[in-house]
Amino acid sequence: MNRFVSFLSWVLLGWFFELFVVKEIIGKENFSKKKNYILASNHVSHLDWMIGCYLCVPRKYTFIGQVDKMTGIKGILRDLTYFWGSTIAVDRNDPDSKRRAVIKAIEFLKKGYNLFMFPEGTRSRDGNLQMFKRGVGNLYLQTGAPILPVAMIGTYQMMPPGEKIKLNRSAKVIVGKPLEFPNELEAAKNIDSNSDEYLRLCETIAKKAEDQVRRLLAQ
Repeated sequence: MNRFVSFLSWVLLGWFFELFVVKEIIGKENFSKKKNYILASNHVSHLDWMIGCYLCVPRKYTFIGQVDKMTGIKGILRDLTYFWGSTIAVDRNDPDSKRRAVIKAIEFLKKGYNLFMFPEGTRSRDGNLQMFKRGVGNLYLQTGAPILPVAMIGTYQMMPPGEKIKLNRSAKVIVGKPLEFPNELEAAKNIDSNSDEYLRLCETIAKKAEDQVRRLLAQ
């Protein structure tokens, strides 16, 4: 979503989230306007990606969204939303689609966009944080963009998987301090990105990001 569309979205829809969805955002000062970030959030509800967009506006940003579920009217609405927001679409059942999504995400980050993502890969069905996949580590090593841990609290109660939304303005968002890994970034320069050593670096970064989100959720 370029800066103009992001600003327009904020003007048109920001009031709705402030009145009916988001009660509080803690740590927004950690989301500096002078840098772009990989925002790594937990995922327990369809509300999470909408709140993630609300958190990012009016900055330029994109996010990674699935296209392997939702058909009919829901699928059409999703595709329109993705088009409006320049979303990186991914079919999680298609390895080629996954590779294209990673390449696109790297391009956006290098252009100064913020990237909002769910490193768990899918929604948690019980509300508990799942293990972060190593893709978030790969994006960091490929771009050097700091990882910003984000905790969504209350969205599971507002809209659990399979249930309708309850607009009771009880969602809370906690934004942690940016995470950077200079040692891993330097080490990655000298090794093949397909090697086991590189993959271990990605996993190490993903685990550290996961731990930070877990700490935010415990607050």
